Amino acid sequence: MHFNDRKEAGRLLAGALMEYKNGGTIIYALPRGGVVLGAEIAITLNAPLDVVVPRKVGHPRQPAYGVCAVTEDGHLVCSKEEIAKLDPAWLTGEVQKQQAEAQRRARVYLAEQPRIPAEGKTAILVDDGVGTGLTMLAAIEEVKDRGTAKIILAAPVIPSDVADRLKRYVDELVALDIPVLYMGSAGAYYDSFDQVEDKEVIELLHKTSLAAART
Repeated sequence: MHFNDRKEAGRLLAGALMEYKNGGTIIYALPRGGVVLGAEIAITLNAPLDVVVPRKVGHPRQPAYGVCAVTEDGHLVCSKEEIAKLDPAWLTGEVQKQQAEAQRRARVYLAEQPRIPAEGKTAILVDDGVGTGLTMLAAIEEVKDRGTAKIILAAPVIPSDVADRLKRYVDELVALDIPVLYMGSAGAYYDSFDQVEDKEVIELLHKTSLAAART
């Protein structure tokens, strides 16, 4: 499956999630790209939009390759095989660094807005694609800790082996494409996959909160 851009992917995902319209649901988007999809879904489902901010911890010799992911509240998920080969002191410092960056980004995105009460709600976790699943697993752990009653993972594309693994941690997985032969990155499934800036994330969160206030 192929998508024109994140907005189209968000609209298509929203169509697959219509059973959750108008009823005790919070959309949790992973910045930055996931917020574009999350805004489309939140508006369609008449649901509030929030963020959960996991940060990848990259390998010291290959930063693009994630060995761990950590959230703003310190939920940590790691590849046991990879971290066994690393200097524990380096890893501890890098995890702390990335957690601090997650906290900074959450403050920037939410400004002074209070967190949406999550106890007993259905959480829909949204990203623009899932690769290794480390950052999504960290996000799942954080959202569980907020007291949600049910967690749905929603993404346009997830590799089949990763989808099988993530299904064990959520109540439902909704994906538009679950390829056995994954093309290597989420961007390969989009015609337009431009970098999303912090300014756009903030604007989308503000726009969606205003839409929710009118419903």
